[in-house]
This record gives sequence, C-alpha cells and structure tokens, in this order.
Amino acid sequence: MPRPKSTFDDVREFEFRDPTEVLDPDTMYTVYEIARLLQGVEVDRELDAATEGVFLDWAIPWMLDNQAAFCFAEPDDDASPGFYGLRD
Repeated sequence: MPRPKSTFDDVREFEFRDPTEVLDPDTMYTVYEIARLLQGVEVDRELDAATEGVFLDWAIPWMLDNQAAFCFAEPDDDASPGFYGLRD
C-alpha cells in the first residue's frame, strides 16, 4: 500500500554503484554472489530464500543497466549458474 514520504524516517537518493566499484576485475561471479556484493554481504554468506530473492530483485536490473561492463562464462553444467565478470 502506498505511503506518504513523511511517514519514513530516512528517505535517500536512489543510486546504483558502478560495476568497477563492486567487482574484482580478475574474478567471475554468479548472479547470487553479485547480488550479495551489491548489498555489502560476503559472497559465501548463507541467506534465507526470501532475502536472496530481494537481493536478486536489485542485482538483475543493475546488471542489465550495466550490461556493457559485463562478460559471461558458461556454467559448469546445466544445473549450475553461469558466471559474470567485468569486461577487459
């Protein structure tokens, strides 16, 4: 349900970080790991499904918006996620 801005204690600017601020240029990541890094969470931290879903809701549009910065590597098998990294 929509709420008036005045009901929030903290309303901030909406900004996404540049991929080079988030990712190591020599490392490839799964989308799940990228989602964690965007939120300042360690890539190997266990998350509940609901939290991981929220993180992915932020990561996927960010990756699409910055698609020119990314390269892709095929997954190890059909049951595994692909890997993404910064283009050279």
